[in-house]
Order: sequence, then C-alpha cells, then structure tokens
Amino acid sequence: MNIVVCVKYVPDAQSERTFNESDNTTDRVGVDGLLSELDEYAVEEALKIVEAGEGEVTVLTVGPDQAADAVKKALQMGADKGVHVNDEAIHGSDSVATSLVLAEAIKKIGDADLVLTGMASTDGTMSVVPAMLAERLGLPQVTFASELTVDGQQVTIRRDGDAASETIVASLPALVSVTDQINEPRYPSFKGIMAAKKKPVETWGLADLGVDASQVGLDAAWTKVESFTKRPPRQQGQIVTDEGDGGTKLAEFLSAQKFI
Repeated sequence: MNIVVCVKYVPDAQSERTFNESDNTTDRVGVDGLLSELDEYAVEEALKIVEAGEGEVTVLTVGPDQAADAVKKALQMGADKGVHVNDEAIHGSDSVATSLVLAEAIKKIGDADLVLTGMASTDGTMSVVPAMLAERLGLPQVTFASELTVDGQQVTIRRDGDAASETIVASLPALVSVTDQINEPRYPSFKGIMAAKKKPVETWGLADLGVDASQVGLDAAWTKVESFTKRPPRQQGQIVTDEGDGGTKLAEFLSAQKFI
C-alpha cells in the first residue's frame, strides 16, 4: 500500500508568533518552527498501516526552505521518502491554493492508495484543506477519524462526536484526516535519525507540477489579513491587603469588572 501523508511546517506555539509587516502574512521564517503536532498522528497512523502489511509512506509538505524540517522529522519517525514543494510564488497562499498545490503534487507522486492528513494545522486550525484536497483528487473523504482500519480495498473509520460515534466506510483510494485520539506518535529513535539522512527527498517547484503562479500566492488568495496589532504587555495585578475586609474588596472588584 502506498500512503501519502500531507504535513505542515508551523510556527512553534512556544515562540513569539507574529505577522510580516510587509504584507500581513504569517511569519514562517523569523520564528522557530516544527512539524505540526496534529500531523504527527497522521504520520504515525501511516507507519502503523505499512508495518502491519507492506508498502511505503511518502511525506509531502508545501512551504519555505525551513519546511524541510517537517519532512525530516517524519523521515526520522520512519517514513520512507519525502517531497518538499518550495516556490517563492506560493508565499501568502490561502487554503484554496494550498489544496491545489498539494493535489498536483500527489498526482505527480502517483499511485496513492491512501492520503492521510491531520485534522487541522495548529497555526490555521481551519480543518478545510482535507475536504478541498479530496474534491480536487476526486477521492472519497472520511474525516476526523479516531480509529482507522484498512481491509482489502476499503477503509473504515470511527468518528467520535459529542452525542454519538459513527462508523464510516469508503472504497480505496481515499483521503482520511485523523484526530489526536487515534494513536500516540512515536519519538524518533537514534537509529531512525541516522537512517533518515539516507532517505530520498525531492524538491519541486510550481513548474514541476504544472501550476501557474497566478493561481497561488497572496494576490490569488480569497482571504487576506487587513491589519494586526501586537498583544499589549500584561499589567501588574492589584494586591489587596486583607485587614478583615478582604472579602468585601474582592466582591467590589468582581462587581466592577462585571463578573458578578
């Protein structure tokens, strides 16, 4: 079974995330980044499927030079090879354009029996790219899987909702997005880290995919950030000395803030 896992390089949530002042796009170069945590579950699930049978796992990412680190981490976990779509014209692309680039890259990879994604990216948290990607590829989409089973020519997932759990079956090839309830991603072992250095990684541009630059980038985006302001610094809290009237002062404070 040939599995393609779409992963994303995102700003580290522990870093000071911000936007580029020049065009109001997310700063992905001037901050520390990493493989999106939610995508690690998709990589792990792909590895488990292949380890239980046979096949290979190809990791696909779209992003600037630093996005190669996301592919590197997935290869260290055990993926077989990687593809990095890197083109300056992609900068500022929205979900619509991103799904186009991913779809054309998957077509170029070829013969994918299963396409796996995380449930969302930790920077955008929109959860729309899997559906868009499935539409572009003409594949059935079974999303938000908390459990996944591949049996013959079909895939079965369990989707857990607030009121009930659903079992959904789709024929292969298919696209599946997984939640953070599906497994526990492995840590790269020393052996895996060393082995990753010898695994093939291809870098493609838009021309390699047959995608016109006018279809992607900030100018083609359906949505744009009009403005942003930095979060104001936290102010020092108010210290109240309890001289027998602490409860009254607390109630007055809560009332003034309209908490009570």
